[in-house]
Amino acid sequence: MKKYILLLLIVPFIGNAQLKGLIDKAKSTVQSKTGTTSLSNADISNGLKEALKKGVSEQVTKLTAVDGFYKNEAVKILLPAELQKVDTKLRQMGMANLADEGIKVLNRAAEEAVKEGTPIFVNAITSMTLTDAKKILMGADNSATTYLEGATSAPLYAKFNPVVQSSLSKVGADKVWAGIIKKYNSMPLVTKVNPDLNDYVTKKTMDGVFKMIAVEEKNIRNNLASRTSDLLKKVFALQD
Repeated sequence: MKKYILLLLIVPFIGNAQLKGLIDKAKSTVQSKTGTTSLSNADISNGLKEALKKGVSEQVTKLTAVDGFYKNEAVKILLPAELQKVDTKLRQMGMANLADEGIKVLNRAAEEAVKEGTPIFVNAITSMTLTDAKKILMGADNSATTYLEGATSAPLYAKFNPVVQSSLSKVGADKVWAGIIKKYNSMPLVTKVNPDLNDYVTKKTMDGVFKMIAVEEKNIRNNLASRTSDLLKKVFALQD
């Protein structure tokens, strides 16, 4: 049944006429195994749209709340390698509070960015072509996730980056880190640093969005209780 769930993943993004043969095959298979279950093209498409909406509502929206990133260990943004030594040095010098604040404001920027970035992410998914869909259908179990990350990362980054930059400024992260870096670089016998935090937080924010959508997708696929409507139950029963 794995190929049928992959079929579900691509239906909303390509024309029904183009997939008529594949849809009919899926419906025929379900009918032959159950004798009663029959899903229309609209059922399958609407079921997937509902699942995607649920993924955003149940998981990604959580990231926009205060501490949505900061207190979620799955997506919490830690310091890049270049700044690990800054963190260590500040704590050695008795400035642990400043180090902690530096990490917190990076996560605050991510939480702010996701508020504006989620629609961009959803719109990017709809650009999937028929050729892409065929490759996913014939690929490995993780082909859909691999495709989405590869196909959307570049355009998402281009649109997400200025949002993150604005968010860094809005939550004061730029000023906090300017002060931290200035203080660190003024210490004797240290190698000066000047990291691109905007680039780093942009990529980590995108990682967090992908990860949380994947969490909800896994729930719907494997946990019957997560299928909270009759349509979700019918559509995702195809994979069971």
